[in-house]
Amino acid sequence: MPAITLPDGSQRSFDAPVTGAEVAASIGPGLAKAALAMKLDGKIVDLSTVIAEDAKIIFITRRDEDALEMIRHDCAHVLAEAVQTLFPGTQVTIGPSIENGFYYDFARNEPFTTADFAAIEAKMREIVQRNSPFIRSEQDRDAAIAFFEAKGERFKAELIRDLPGTETISFYSQGEWLDLCRGPHMRSTGDIGGAFKLMKVAGAYWRGDHTKPMLSRIYGTAWRDQKELDAYLRMLEEAEKRDHRRIGKEMNLFHLQEEATGSVFWHPKGWKIYRTAEAYMRRRLEATGYQEVKTPQLVDRALWEASGHWEKYRENMFQAIVEDEDKTLALKPMNCPCHVLIFRQGLRSYRELPMRMAEFGACHRYEPSGALHGIMRVRAFTQDDAHIFCTEDQIASETVQFVALLDSIYKDFGFESFRVKFSDRPEKRAGSDDVWDRAEGALKEACAIAGVDYELNPGEGAFYGPKLEFVLRDAIGRDWQCGTLQVDFVLPERLDAEYVGEDGARHRPVMLHRAILGSFERFLGILIEQYAGRFPLWLAPVQIVVAPIVSDADGYAEEVAAAFKAAGLAVTTDLANAKIQAKIREHSMQHVPVIAVVGRKEAEARTVALRRLGVEAQETLSLDDAVALLAAEAMPPDLKRLRD
Repeated sequence: MPAITLPDGSQRSFDAPVTGAEVAASIGPGLAKAALAMKLDGKIVDLSTVIAEDAKIIFITRRDEDALEMIRHDCAHVLAEAVQTLFPGTQVTIGPSIENGFYYDFARNEPFTTADFAAIEAKMREIVQRNSPFIRSEQDRDAAIAFFEAKGERFKAELIRDLPGTETISFYSQGEWLDLCRGPHMRSTGDIGGAFKLMKVAGAYWRGDHTKPMLSRIYGTAWRDQKELDAYLRMLEEAEKRDHRRIGKEMNLFHLQEEATGSVFWHPKGWKIYRTAEAYMRRRLEATGYQEVKTPQLVDRALWEASGHWEKYRENMFQAIVEDEDKTLALKPMNCPCHVLIFRQGLRSYRELPMRMAEFGACHRYEPSGALHGIMRVRAFTQDDAHIFCTEDQIASETVQFVALLDSIYKDFGFESFRVKFSDRPEKRAGSDDVWDRAEGALKEACAIAGVDYELNPGEGAFYGPKLEFVLRDAIGRDWQCGTLQVDFVLPERLDAEYVGEDGARHRPVMLHRAILGSFERFLGILIEQYAGRFPLWLAPVQIVVAPIVSDADGYAEEVAAAFKAAGLAVTTDLANAKIQAKIREHSMQHVPVIAVVGRKEAEARTVALRRLGVEAQETLSLDDAVALLAAEAMPPDLKRLRD
């Protein structure tokens, strides 16, 4: 009979198989009331699960982080019941929990709109108040298919047909309503609570395939209590104010249009920020021993077939047919195969390793139009890409150096912390299990030596190797995955890269794929939102506007602007016939960091009155002191460290 081990190490023995709910009740009425689900030997299951053998149990209560995903999953089921109750004839498809919430995809002749949300939410709250228990059941595959087909639920029937033959077909009911689901669930609909809200509606193709029917997807958010929900909604409100698309338009940084879907039209001020970031990154890489290269945009299909990308990634590649040569070329979606071709030019020696090869590589990837999002998700982008060719023994030292560089760069851009995910072998991959064992083992050992703590991200590695993902947290608490480090034993083998070792024999190098910013476009979008357009002086596209109070000071304003410009500062003048307060208001809305105000008095004394963005008070300095002060402040962080 089962002996149950609890988190504190204590044990409870039972004379017969027992459910999790019964174990909780045996411990005390408080736990019986609070427990929503349990971890049974590390796996989250329903409290109704029968335990027949010795096991370890951790109970999940509302205050636990694991409860959030369950609340969201259960909320998706309640949403589906509410929709089918209010809109008969609507078919349900899939409804998972996602970050910050959940969604459910519905098949309906008329798409849903946000005008439907009030009624749906009200019905959801009725279902929650009903407090119907979630009850699990199983059916034979053929019976399950017949059940859904009889209801006219062809999408559910298709899902069951496509499940592996070994898969258990399980259902969960909540009162009279039933859905196909693996689970787990909490005890009842009442466990969801009231801290949920429907957020938006969007179109989504069935199974993400544009050749299949368009569904209506309703998104919602759900939290453990109202305080968490309110905090999330406030964050969204702040995020809306910081939206890079709105700020980009207000500051005249960039635009996007249908003539080049998924590509960015950079305006002069936006391109100034881009070039400043690129120049900074180039200096940091050169100082750390990287050699910059440039590789072609269009590359023959044969290379992508040899590398494995044609098989694993072809649907994301733009292709071009060269008719007179009977060739298929592809716009490169990444730079790595081309870097191997450079490495293969000439016979390499172990003395050349590690070889750090960097490229600000322009890449193109097909993204469905519905997935595009401002400059955050585009089809044409530039990576701060690099590949380190090294020996297996050098993986750890290169990882240590890379993490230190990444940490320093993120801090220079204003991000004080990041976390790391370890993504291991995906289902769709190249290379043997032995090769993957070596690669994953080497990366884990490198993390230990580098002092990198990580959380596991199962199955999310690249098709050629495991990777670390570096996730930034911005000023309002949002996470952004930017940097990556991947250990690759596969591509050097597939593309026949080799070097001569100290023993005189030929060896395969290990290839470390790494990026820090990731996509320049996406990172600049993140920066716009991080600073809400109020860039630090070194990144600001216009650092200073010289604004005369009266037209008599126009000549001195031009002289002041010339002095700032000679010191390397990005400066403009505003000689418009307008009041100074109007000028200050206009340039403050453009997020110009410094407005240098000059009038007759300043011209006579050869001074300037500096007004900082967001600060009412002015600071009056001599022209020479103002130039020296602002030139020092505007110096990029890496150059400032060299100066100091």
